[in-house]
Amino acid sequence: MMRKLSIFFLCTLLTVPALANNPQVAIKTDLGVIRVELFSSEAPVTVENFLAYADSGFYNGVIFHRVVPGFVIQAGGFTFDFQKKETRNAIVNESANGLQNLRGTLSMARTNDPDSATSQFFINLVDNTRLDAGENKPGYAVFGKVVEGMDVVEKIVQQPRGLHRQYPSAPNTPVRILDAKRVNAGDGVTANKS
Repeated sequence: MMRKLSIFFLCTLLTVPALANNPQVAIKTDLGVIRVELFSSEAPVTVENFLAYADSGFYNGVIFHRVVPGFVIQAGGFTFDFQKKETRNAIVNESANGLQNLRGTLSMARTNDPDSATSQFFINLVDNTRLDAGENKPGYAVFGKVVEGMDVVEKIVQQPRGLHRQYPSAPNTPVRILDAKRVNAGDGVTANKS
């Protein structure tokens, strides 16, 4: 019995990233704070890329330009007036890292070219395992998860959409990222309380 428990705990440790060792970022939006944990062991290039954008202030002022209920919310590329921001070079696709596109995970947005991701990312609203890598099929690279603020994510989903003809899935009133900065695992960044 003890051996089975030891094997269970060992397997659990191997499949679940350790919270204390992973970087975290607090994404302050117009509707509250979304705190994310990043999986640097499983997606080192993607995490380094995301942190470089966050550390440089790139995400400050970008909007959630794509909100699809029952699927994803996406940000990281456009200002409130839908001007596309200039990005760094595209990164390699790390979708074959064993992580799945489950509710609350962060993944990189990209074009049909698997290695085209730059600054845009999305948060999965449901388990979107069809976005995972498969045999001879690149997926969308999972590189983190929401650890606090899924209620804020849901507030974003509830915003009315359809006003912007070219971007019909964007909220009518822009929902901006005001600030995205690294925080320590123990920091109390809970600005969602009234």
